[in-house]
Amino acid sequence: MSLGFFVLWNVSCSGKHKTLTIKKERFGMFDGKQANLYTLTNDKGMVVKITNYGGIIQTLTAPDRNGKFEDVVLGYDRLDDYLKDSPYFGAIVGRYGNRIARGRFTLDGVQYQLATNNGPNHLHGGIKGFDKVVWSAEPIHEKDKVRLKLTYLSPDGEEGYPGNLKVAVIYSLTNHNELEIEYFAQTDKATPVNLTHHGYFNLTGHCKRDILEHQLWINADYFTPVDSTLIPTGELRPVEGTPFDFRQPTAIGARINDPDEQLKYGRGYDHNWVLNQADGTLKLQAALYDPQSGRYMQIYTDQPGLQFYSGNFLDGSIVGKGGVVYKHRYGLCLETQHFPDSPNHPEFPSTILRPGEQYHTKTIYKFSIK
Repeated sequence: MSLGFFVLWNVSCSGKHKTLTIKKERFGMFDGKQANLYTLTNDKGMVVKITNYGGIIQTLTAPDRNGKFEDVVLGYDRLDDYLKDSPYFGAIVGRYGNRIARGRFTLDGVQYQLATNNGPNHLHGGIKGFDKVVWSAEPIHEKDKVRLKLTYLSPDGEEGYPGNLKVAVIYSLTNHNELEIEYFAQTDKATPVNLTHHGYFNLTGHCKRDILEHQLWINADYFTPVDSTLIPTGELRPVEGTPFDFRQPTAIGARINDPDEQLKYGRGYDHNWVLNQADGTLKLQAALYDPQSGRYMQIYTDQPGLQFYSGNFLDGSIVGKGGVVYKHRYGLCLETQHFPDSPNHPEFPSTILRPGEQYHTKTIYKFSIK
């Protein structure tokens, strides 16, 4: 084995050759801290590579209908490229995923001002959110899955947020080709928390083409329309009769260029869907299918919302893994979440975490073929 590369877990069970492994190698340095790359592998041959810089999923392979494993997420081969220019490829975003209007909110009578890093608004935790820090990492040994636990302490006042926030994110790869993501947080002062994973998916494998032929299903009767700066107006609008109706599997490109004001604001889809029967329990709420490869991804979540972003700002200026140019709409995001700007909308489900409470949420991305 090469220097700095070792197997943390290798287990065989039930008399069959079922091996779950996690390996570690150096990925680079940031802020004087070591960033590593952890390779998780299941007995089917599925591989997930995660770096503790930003909790980024750098690689995720899934089989097509012929059994060929290919990478289905966008990203870079080198840490330096993530440091230089990354639109949150594969990262954990927080403290608050999505936007907060004008970077302001009032909590318990105190007004807080956050960075405005997305036009007039605050986006994904600010200038140096959770996607731009080195997390502590440790493996967790279990019989039927291989897991990586990442932890980070966000100090009181970081990016303008109140409270010392202890955060843990656990990535798990199962032998059923499931990637599980669990989020935990505790605080010593009331603060908004909305953690999510910002993966860019393309089920064609290594971005062979754009995502417009992908068929998307979202279990949502309503979405949250936005203003011209992509802040929710507060309305819950029915998807019926609009380009936002994905209650039946629909090609993403079928209506993306319709003359709809909301699509003009986002330059495509960049909106939050209000998930049906969202009661805090894990449910199948969305699915993505690439008809040509046969790859099928199901999303289970306990969150009330899902942000669908159709890669509108990818423009060919980014050269990703293996020298692939990421052209317009060559990736899409499906971020399980609470609604954008919830701290300023008391009518939305609350995102406020208080001392003594435990923030815990779970999302599963399950890969198969059809």
